[in-house]
Amino acid sequence: MKVPEHLTLIVRMRDARLKELIPRCPPLAASLGRRSGAIEGYHLTLKEDGKTRTVYVPKELMEEVRSSIEEHRRIRRLLQEITQLELARIRAHVTHHQRRGNRS
Repeated sequence: MKVPEHLTLIVRMRDARLKELIPRCPPLAASLGRRSGAIEGYHLTLKEDGKTRTVYVPKELMEEVRSSIEEHRRIRRLLQEITQLELARIRAHVTHHQRRGNRS
C-alpha cells in the first residue's frame, strides 16, 4: 500500500479502511490442513493459552471454516494498513505544525 503524504488523503484512506472492519462472518485465527492417520480429514491448528491445539473439522463445516479463516486474514491486513496510515497521519501532523512554526 502506498501511503500518501497529504494529511487529508491519509485520513480519507484510514477512514475507508475503518468502515471495512465490520466482519462479514466470524473471524477465525487458525490454519487449516489435511491430515492422514488415525483421524483423516481436515484439521484446524491454533494457539490456545500459549499451546498449539488441533481441532477436527467435519466436511459439512469446511466452507464456513475457510470463510472464517479468510475473514481473519482480511481483518488483520486492514489493521496493518490502518496502523500504517495512522502513523503517517501523526508524522504528517507533526511536519505540518513544524512548517507553520507551531501557530495554531
